[in-house]
Amino acid sequence: MSYAILAASLRSAIERQDIDAIRQLVAEMQLADLAEFVQHEQEGTTLSLLDYLPLDKRANAFGYLEEETQAQIAGEMNDTELVELLNHMSADERADLFKLLDEPRQQGLLRRLAQAERDDLRKLASYEEGTAGAVMTSDYVAVPSSLDVATALDKVRHTGPNAETIYQIYCVDDEGRLLGTLSLREMILANPKDTLASLMTEELVVAKVDTPQEEVAKLISRYDLLALPVTNGGDRLVGIVTYDDAMDVAEEEATEDMHKGVSVGKIEGSLRSASLFDLYRKRIVWLVLLVFANIFSGAGIAYFEETIEAYIALVFFLPLLVDSGGNAGSQAATLMVRGMATGDVRTRDWAKLLGREIFVAIGLGLTMALAVSVVGIFRAGTEIAMVVAMSMVLIVIMGSLIGMLLPFLLQRLRFDPATASAPLVTSVADGVGVLIYFAIATAVLGLPT
Repeated sequence: MSYAILAASLRSAIERQDIDAIRQLVAEMQLADLAEFVQHEQEGTTLSLLDYLPLDKRANAFGYLEEETQAQIAGEMNDTELVELLNHMSADERADLFKLLDEPRQQGLLRRLAQAERDDLRKLASYEEGTAGAVMTSDYVAVPSSLDVATALDKVRHTGPNAETIYQIYCVDDEGRLLGTLSLREMILANPKDTLASLMTEELVVAKVDTPQEEVAKLISRYDLLALPVTNGGDRLVGIVTYDDAMDVAEEEATEDMHKGVSVGKIEGSLRSASLFDLYRKRIVWLVLLVFANIFSGAGIAYFEETIEAYIALVFFLPLLVDSGGNAGSQAATLMVRGMATGDVRTRDWAKLLGREIFVAIGLGLTMALAVSVVGIFRAGTEIAMVVAMSMVLIVIMGSLIGMLLPFLLQRLRFDPATASAPLVTSVADGVGVLIYFAIATAVLGLPT
């Protein structure tokens, strides 16, 4: 049954307060769908709906909820209930929830946890946000490389049920240093008497605990990994980052880049739950800065007041021209920023891309000039049309080059290239466009005596 049908049935059962129907529908829903339902449609009944699930499934569903909702539910639970929930959560999700709690609550929970869980939770919660350590899990299968396949498989059977994934087996020495890896499939098909050392792959793709999470996601995507091993400062295996966590990181990074692209600061949590002041604060700084940047456009118009007074028809084409430059620049900037984010474009590629962008921009400018010149002839005559067409070509070229080069400049200055997207590029291109347009108009048309 589809989510839409189940959700509609669950809403109806809640309105009727039909406990048996609610219990049955909750059991039928996928955990991710149930989390979606309680997150966006029935916030007031989130805790009670999760209570209809067995504890292990409740813990899994809890991991799908947004952080604000997790913190809210955790605040409504007593320490005993919360410890039971934490004990059934995966290591990485347990650490994420733990970090949402205030210090007194954290200390109270730690005292109730077993020593092993307590030490593991402290370790995972200590890593800096945005790093591999902060997104990794300690629930993995590691076996000594000296074991034979039969003994190793027996060990996997005992440790596997609590692991995040068992499809990749990590081979370590007596001190926990990562030596190699092999798949569960390779183990099953191998001779039971063979040692893991003779079967394992020693060419490993590895991250360290301080590797940026964005780089971790790129490594998993580039090498098509189910999981990426994470080591401490040396070679000791301390965790893994699974592909599903990498997908979450990629989504988070893409969202952050989109926000930067429209000059919005990073919003903590979800947009739906963000406070009015937080939304205002994240948007106002760049808007004010861009207001002052646009003063240059006004200054350019003021400088050519005499030309405008003499040929008032020029004003009709001003928005059309400067918007075209801004749009072309935004396109070029978006292509460059995305290329940098995916690794398709590197800083050293700027010269090659510059040459290509010039030819593309010339083609775009000539095509747009041809289109706008027709409007110019009917609206203001041949001379004005010629000015508009010439301006269109140069403005589109300059806008494209600004949009293409600005991300490289920002990266060279160690700023995030995503900041170079639409608003910033448009503001710079607008000022340049005004100067080009009226400079050409003054040179071609002159001023009446």
